[in-house]
Amino acid sequence: MIRRGTAMDGKRVLRLSNGLQMRIGNLRAGAGFAVAAVLLAAISTGLGLTNTGFFDLLSALSGDPLSGAEGYALWTVRLPRILLGFMVGWAVALSGALLQSIARNPLADPGLFGFSQGSMTMIMLLLIVAPAAPKSLVVLAAVAGGLCVAGLLLWLVGGERSSGLSIVLMGIAIETVLSSFGSLLILYLPTETSIALSEWLAGSLFQANWTMITAFIPLFVLSLAGILLVGPAMATFDLGTEMAMALGEPVARSRPVILVFAVVLSAAAVTAVGPLVFLGVLAPHIAGFISPAIARARLFLSGLVGGILVVAADAVTRSLAGGLPLPLGLSLTMIGVPLFIIALRLQALRKQQSR
Repeated sequence: MIRRGTAMDGKRVLRLSNGLQMRIGNLRAGAGFAVAAVLLAAISTGLGLTNTGFFDLLSALSGDPLSGAEGYALWTVRLPRILLGFMVGWAVALSGALLQSIARNPLADPGLFGFSQGSMTMIMLLLIVAPAAPKSLVVLAAVAGGLCVAGLLLWLVGGERSSGLSIVLMGIAIETVLSSFGSLLILYLPTETSIALSEWLAGSLFQANWTMITAFIPLFVLSLAGILLVGPAMATFDLGTEMAMALGEPVARSRPVILVFAVVLSAAAVTAVGPLVFLGVLAPHIAGFISPAIARARLFLSGLVGGILVVAADAVTRSLAGGLPLPLGLSLTMIGVPLFIIALRLQALRKQQSR
């Protein structure tokens, strides 16, 4: 049974019979983000050198086959890029939202903690030793690298009472060391290998295909289940470690689980498209500006915004580059950073007016 009500902060909510409540504003924002993602995907199917698009896709789904060039452009190039881009953006943004709650730092993301660098360093070492390594081994290397950094981070900060600030500072130190090591590898490797690694580090959906999407779908589904499981803990972590422990949250167990969850999401994204710098910070902030939320709602909205940003960045890559392979990371910065600045500025103006 669902009933309308009012939360303690005056926001209108829907209450379920099991005690769960959802803010109506968050539900509307989630529906709006979902519609925006679908519309953006439909527009993106028509971007490219081949003259085909969404209506041709509908015709193909209804049984009218496409010609060779049009079918290749839609089924082999554009749809895989759109689907993989959304799922990768979802994963990175969700990872960033999780880490921001743990660290109580609005700038926390997989890159700041060193998780992305750990995955990238392990992948680079693997590709140097075994350039023809299978994709499954690359994925395992990425996850292993991220988990090693997570374990080192937990060991260095020491204990369940460690503050969010100590986690962030230690993460920055680890990230700096790994970034320096990665730069050293690129600098002294053979030219061909250095160029290939540099292109991958810039981020790209060029290699998106249905095999990668099939491998990523289980993680995407598991991330939805993960939101339901770790969502309540996020609400307590937002209050600080001491308060979370006072409220009965088993920090010693839940924090490592959440870190592993964030590492797996980040490692999978790095393996698929390379690092997406700053997305883990951008998406949660933009989502929070549009519809402030906590716990499960914040994670879900952040993931949707992350997916939208990556699909939009890929659309820019294919429409404005004039055939030039513009790095996904660059186009993501071109779209996300101005939105981030506008959101922060409007938020500051909102606070001034409320005084």
